[in-house]
Amino acid sequence: MRRLLFWSIGIVLVATIVVTIGGSFYMLDFSLSPNPDRKDTELSFRQQFEKYPETRPWVDSLRLADALRDTFITMPNGERHHALYVRNGGNKTALVIHGWRNSSINFLHLARLYEKELGYSVVIPDVHAHGLSEGDMIQMGWLDSKDMMEWIKIFQTDTMVVHGVSMGGATTMMMSAMEYPEGIKDIRFVDDCGYTSVWDEFSGELKNQFNLPEFPLLYTTSILCKLCYGWSFSEASAINEVKHSTYPMLFIHGGSDTFVPTEMVHRLYKSKPSNKELWITDGANHDESYLKYKDEYINKVKAFVTK
Repeated sequence: MRRLLFWSIGIVLVATIVVTIGGSFYMLDFSLSPNPDRKDTELSFRQQFEKYPETRPWVDSLRLADALRDTFITMPNGERHHALYVRNGGNKTALVIHGWRNSSINFLHLARLYEKELGYSVVIPDVHAHGLSEGDMIQMGWLDSKDMMEWIKIFQTDTMVVHGVSMGGATTMMMSAMEYPEGIKDIRFVDDCGYTSVWDEFSGELKNQFNLPEFPLLYTTSILCKLCYGWSFSEASAINEVKHSTYPMLFIHGGSDTFVPTEMVHRLYKSKPSNKELWITDGANHDESYLKYKDEYINKVKAFVTK
């Protein structure tokens, strides 16, 4: 009887370990696999023009003036990364960072805001494993923040703004505690619906999509991510970085956001010690603040970067 009990417990334990490991690989692939259509630029332009039709004539005018350019650089790890560069001239540049499984093209509407409304040149990188940039798995902003610094160094001007949405918002906040070249006299940050940490975001989605608790799957998947890609879900924390940020930051978040819950931005705002503003857009879901409040969004960003 004891031997039977021992073997039963052993079989259950082994089965649990196998299922957990298998579930961890599935969750990692589900969360970090790139968009299979990421290099389809025609599709991305079509999506952008359908959602934000005002960008089409602006993009056409840029192309006529040879002011919209594809730019490629080699990152320190040897990867070739791509960005769209909108040339305006002068000493003001905005770095616009897109969200999860998006691309630079999907955020041309924000580039238009900075170029047309504020006279900035704009750099919109395709982050690692997105768009035309190399990479096998998504990094959720953590290692991307270091890649973005390479674009900052290349396109450095006197005045700069870093503006990110969703995963790009988290990347922006992760960058906000970094040191910047002395030649940059004024740098500001705009976070639109970024998450507090990768752990928090995945924990919420694990519950919302699969009705599962954090333990054990989130723990084992985080360990697997660390082993495979060099970073864990807990260390990829925007909220830990904004605690040390002294630069001006505007937080924007949809009041009805459930994908990155609105409560996250209140914690982020509270964690930043100073130089901060908060704007909650009533009734807006995830990444809908610009779409639903276009004029107010433009005016809010204008006021923030020019004050």
